[in-house]
Amino acid sequence: MEIQVSEEIISKVPNFKLGVIEYQDITVGDSPQMVKGRLQLFQESIYFDLENKNLIELPGIKEWRTIFKMFSKDPNRYRHSAEALYRRVQKQNYLTTVQSAIDINNFFSLQYQVPIGIYDSDKLEGPITIEKAKTGDEYVGLNGRMNSLENLIVSCDQHGPFGSPFVDSNRAPVTQTTKNAMQIIYLQPSIAMNSAERLTDSLMKMFTQIHGGDANYYIAGHD
Repeated sequence: MEIQVSEEIISKVPNFKLGVIEYQDITVGDSPQMVKGRLQLFQESIYFDLENKNLIELPGIKEWRTIFKMFSKDPNRYRHSAEALYRRVQKQNYLTTVQSAIDINNFFSLQYQVPIGIYDSDKLEGPITIEKAKTGDEYVGLNGRMNSLENLIVSCDQHGPFGSPFVDSNRAPVTQTTKNAMQIIYLQPSIAMNSAERLTDSLMKMFTQIHGGDANYYIAGHD
């Protein structure tokens, strides 16, 4: 499914870019011990690194807070998902393993300090657009609450918004029955294109190493 980024977003953030990965015929299950161990050790390492640092000054966290401000969304009330993960780690409320797809998502989100969404492609109906949510837009999120989306950057299909760097909806989550998936990496706009491609390719390769299947990626939003 091709993703189109709205002109409104590009005009506000000229270097806006997404890493988009499409997976086919994957097998989602419990994470291998290697992934569980790396996720735990990485969180412990981040916790100690944060002891003498201001979390909101970390480059990826800071850049996405700035983007939220540009769209008139208070980043102190609406924390992007990577910052939310970091705040959990800072409190030693470490992420526990969920299942392989979610664990890999969380690991890379922590590693690169950027929001990442993953969705069951068979529950979406293209075309997919990335746009600024309108007044009244809302959905039930994976946090179990009805979330107001107004002014947030959202991913939409023919049925409306289903994802955001704030919190994803409960409409197309990846589960252990998922066979086809789409992953959206909300890259730092400041990242160079070759670095964006390397990061996206690295995530795709680790994901397919664990889940099998076929995959391809592209960078959306930035010409």
